[in-house]
Amino acid sequence: MLMKKASLVGAFFVPAIWLAAAQAEAYCPAPASVVQVEVQRVVDGDTVRLKDGRSVRMIGLNTPETGKKGRTDEPFAVAARQRLQALVTASGGRLGMVAGRESKDRYGRTLAHLYGADGENLEAQLLAEGFGFQVAVAPNIDLVACQQVAEDAARRAQLGLWRQSPVQSVAQLKQSGFALVSGRVSKIERNRGGIWIGLQGALVLRIAPDQINKFDSARLNGLQGQVIEARGWVQDRSRRGGLKSGQVRWLLTLSDPSMLKSAL
Repeated sequence: MLMKKASLVGAFFVPAIWLAAAQAEAYCPAPASVVQVEVQRVVDGDTVRLKDGRSVRMIGLNTPETGKKGRTDEPFAVAARQRLQALVTASGGRLGMVAGRESKDRYGRTLAHLYGADGENLEAQLLAEGFGFQVAVAPNIDLVACQQVAEDAARRAQLGLWRQSPVQSVAQLKQSGFALVSGRVSKIERNRGGIWIGLQGALVLRIAPDQINKFDSARLNGLQGQVIEARGWVQDRSRRGGLKSGQVRWLLTLSDPSMLKSAL
């Protein structure tokens, strides 16, 4: 098993990781046909550079950011990169790749699912071991369900990022970027801009008009007064020339139902 070939994480949860790896074999099995690629280097926990020059951003996985522009590494950023490197090395540097429905991101990186030599999906394996968060960005949502199962296993076992809860309250938000946020729903509004779910404090969740049909309307209506958990990229609207009248500071856009759930 790949997990046994390289242990680059703290020994305090290695036995639990072996269990997660065993469970991960059932997650996101490889399709019948994948494109073989060669990895030149691992950039971080969710991105690799191929020998043909392409950068590949793994679909459905968001790992902590490594330090850039003077910033320090986020917790588990280095461990995630090391674990992905170990998985790549265990496959001899050759991986299977399946490009997403949307094949490029705004930075020009290839969006794809990656598979080890044994056919295991690397995103699901990293999620099952607690090295990253499951994310869903339409239209690349084919593996959302199995990736959620992988993350849930790590969360229950309190592996990696889940050893201490990464979920923040609205009051704890300090900067833009990926976050898991919990709060009580104070209002739900619908207008030409979509559906707006306000949380007590200074955060609003937005579902754009072209994404509304993915969500269960009855479920959304039932959120009023409930404590919920949302995940995604938080934007600080105060940095764009100031807030307009009636706006709150923080905005998080929801593009898939998996980004929203009842608080645990």
